[in-house]
Amino acid sequence: MTRLGRWVAPSLIAFFFLSTIPAWAQNEAAADTAQAAAGDASADAGSGGGDAALVAQGESLFKANCTQCHALDEQVVGPALRGAVDRWPSEAEMISFIRYPQRTIESGQPHAVELYQKYKQYMPNHDFLTEAQVGSIVAYIKNPPASAAPAAGTAGVDGDGAVAAASDSGVGGPIVTILLGGLIFVLVLVLIVLALMLSLLTKFLRKQEGLTEEDREFLEEKTDWGAIVRSTPFKAGVAFVALILLTKVAFDAVYSIGIQQHYAPTQPIAFSHKLHVGMYEINCAYCHTGVYKAKSANIPSPNICMNCHNQIKTESPEIKKIWNAVNTGTPIEWVRVHNLPDLAYFNHSQHTTVGGIECQTCHGQIQEMEVVEQHSSLTMGWCINCHRETVVKAEGNAYYDKLLQVHNAETGNAPMHVVDIGGLECSKCHY
Repeated sequence: MTRLGRWVAPSLIAFFFLSTIPAWAQNEAAADTAQAAAGDASADAGSGGGDAALVAQGESLFKANCTQCHALDEQVVGPALRGAVDRWPSEAEMISFIRYPQRTIESGQPHAVELYQKYKQYMPNHDFLTEAQVGSIVAYIKNPPASAAPAAGTAGVDGDGAVAAASDSGVGGPIVTILLGGLIFVLVLVLIVLALMLSLLTKFLRKQEGLTEEDREFLEEKTDWGAIVRSTPFKAGVAFVALILLTKVAFDAVYSIGIQQHYAPTQPIAFSHKLHVGMYEINCAYCHTGVYKAKSANIPSPNICMNCHNQIKTESPEIKKIWNAVNTGTPIEWVRVHNLPDLAYFNHSQHTTVGGIECQTCHGQIQEMEVVEQHSSLTMGWCINCHRETVVKAEGNAYYDKLLQVHNAETGNAPMHVVDIGGLECSKCHY
């Protein structure tokens, strides 16, 4: 038994550790494949009676604006949205609520009031979406894929609830965990059965007559665990597992270089976007004057702050810092949060004005942040994925008329995504 145990035990231990390795790849691959699977499923979204193009447009808008707060089949912050349209008296009232939630609640609409009483907060107006665009989101909710996993990292337009904080949780993890747990359980059962069989066979052989002295000596041998630990196969197995773990850690460290997601530095003045944008609904362009017309959104000057604070909270220690900057001409040394590498060209106005992308798509729920943090990873893969999924807002924009004409002729009026008009060309961002 000792000679056998020296090889069997290390082999079983090595097999146990190796069986867990595929879970790493599955956990990380699940996040990449789930979104693609959802996209494949959405191709059949119109089968429930909705127009396929309208539902596809609604799916794109839903992913860009709603998934921070909602999923179709589970509560994130707001309720699950599958079947949400049926809870409203009419689609028109639901659309009105999405665009003007506070006004709808104050008008006394029963379901809107019920939602406010449950979630105790207003979501911001979403009048930046037209009634037709919100209608396409409602069409998608009415004709969703067979199943849908919650996505993260985009802004929340609440079709039936409230506003959420940023979330980057992956998908597919629970299923992998259950499968791995089941595999471990089966392995443990196999080991128990083998141990019982070995015990029974040993007892049976001990009762047999005619055994030689050598046979009895073999039956009475005890497993030398110390010898097993010192054996070459055991050491090799442990070294192999350690090498795999170290390689995984090294690759994770390399791939995280330069990624500052969730970076939230302390600023020289405690400015609250939650107060100014969330509570008082000050438009982004009032402070960040270049947000819709320049390459950069730019940092607001102290003079913009003083338009209000020359009368409001003038005795606040934080406001006095602004007064001091104005009176002495000393720049406020804000700490930059979002910082792309020099090798990448990014034009803010191209995305916000031409593309119609909302601030929350990249910056998360900025209206809920006391301290601004980098919500998205801002990696090349993140940008490319957005270009693949985002539908071009070509309506009413003469710039896209000819492109849209050619695209419709080639695809049969399928939604035109950014990737269809050169969104993945290297020279768009690197030149």
